[in-house]
Amino acid sequence: MTVTARLLNFTVVEPVEVVNVVDEQNRVGFAYRTLPGHPVRGEEAFIVHRHNDNVYLTVRSLTQPAPQQPWRALYPLLLIAQRIARRRYMRSLR
Repeated sequence: MTVTARLLNFTVVEPVEVVNVVDEQNRVGFAYRTLPGHPVRGEEAFIVHRHNDNVYLTVRSLTQPAPQQPWRALYPLLLIAQRIARRRYMRSLR
């Protein structure tokens, strides 16, 4: 599976593999790990859970620099992009 990220006129293809799926009455989500060719190395999980009338999104990331260039050199910028993406995820729940 691949995730496609676009920034301006630049497209990044990010190969990933889903490693876990949560499908419970009040909790759903998934976790994936990155595959070779991804700009970073690590895992990320997205879990949405409901408690009474409230809905919560939990995003957890374990991120390291990718072994290949140019991504390894761009790692500090990729962490900033990751934070921006997380803010967008949280806004999507509003």
